[in-house]
Amino acid sequence: MTYSIIYHPRVVSEDIPKLGTAERRRIKRAIEQKLAKRPEVFGIPLRYSLKGSRKLRVGDHRVIFRIQQKEIFILIIQHRSAVYQNLHKRN
Repeated sequence: MTYSIIYHPRVVSEDIPKLGTAERRRIKRAIEQKLAKRPEVFGIPLRYSLKGSRKLRVGDHRVIFRIQQKEIFILIIQHRSAVYQNLHKRN
């Protein structure tokens, strides 16, 4: 089963432009190959206040997403040092 990918508006306007070219390609490939096909296998469930969300580790970056029926809703893509603090601002 293939999931459709939906990006949060701030991912498109803020997160992706901040990435370098190599990182952008690497993250895009991971989303297309892993999340679009088997997000429940590759996405690690988050706990506590982030329960219901999952993370995909791509190098030093994290892709935080939610599975909603046949859609993957990507909430944030940022470096691991700041992603969890900034995620609370997006919900």
